Amino acid sequence: MTDTHAVSRRQAWLESLRPRTLPLAFASVVVGSALAFWQGVFDPLIALLALLTAGLLQILSNLANDYGDAVKGSDKPDRIGPLRGMQKGVITQAQMKRALIVTVVLICLSGLSLVAVACRTPADFLGFLLLGLLAIIAAITYTVGTRPYGYMGLGDVSVLLFFGWLSVIGTWYLQAHTLIAAVFLPATACGLLAAAVLNINNLRDIESDRLNGKNTLAVRLGPVMARRYHAGLLAATLVCFALFNLIWLQTLWGWLFLLSTPVLLRQARYVLRETSPLAMRPMLERTVKGALLANLLFCVGVIASTLAF
Repeated sequence: MTDTHAVSRRQAWLESLRPRTLPLAFASVVVGSALAFWQGVFDPLIALLALLTAGLLQILSNLANDYGDAVKGSDKPDRIGPLRGMQKGVITQAQMKRALIVTVVLICLSGLSLVAVACRTPADFLGFLLLGLLAIIAAITYTVGTRPYGYMGLGDVSVLLFFGWLSVIGTWYLQAHTLIAAVFLPATACGLLAAAVLNINNLRDIESDRLNGKNTLAVRLGPVMARRYHAGLLAATLVCFALFNLIWLQTLWGWLFLLSTPVLLRQARYVLRETSPLAMRPMLERTVKGALLANLLFCVGVIASTLAF
């Protein structure tokens, strides 16, 4: 019985940590690093520390999400999405709080190492410390607190900001130490893909979220408009990547991302056609894989274009 309980507890922590979400957090750092390689400023140590920090921030967000939803009673047995450790009663509030504190400490250590290695001026050092603090606060307050912004439909904006602009442009800046207009289009595309993943998650849970007062953007838009919004996110992603190649990269390799178009189109058609929240359950993993494929193909195209010259 003890061994079974231990396995159950380990499984519960794995469910709360959600390791399958980590590649999406890593994708934005990889995109930023590919852009740094394109400009000849790639630094592998900075990229590695950025990957570590991004992964820890994603873990913090996952744990805080479970904690906040469990405390508020938003995740109930009738929801379509999987119940996590706290909802199952395997992980206590005190244990989750300790895990959150440990994760924040690890983020601080990783983030301080990153800015110590990468930043060249006091202004940059202080600026990235502030951004790191905002990222920690955003990860926690998505579902935790008296007015969590995830319950007000602002999660998509946060994902675009932190998974797109902050992660991609921040990774770029820490290696290049300058800002150029070219990086904003890939950063936006990366953020839009992350927002699409969140939207699928919210479409799956739209009914239970609505009943429990969790007013995600999908709840606010309604099931029809949220599906159109999803298709728009995928289309806008392809437009951003295309404009980047047309304006700045201007190579055949730069169109490699188009190989992901059939995958994204199939996803868009499925989401627009299937109106049941239950039908969105398998789409979460497919959307994550589609987002990773599009980002990876874009990065390979950028790197190949650079090596070809």
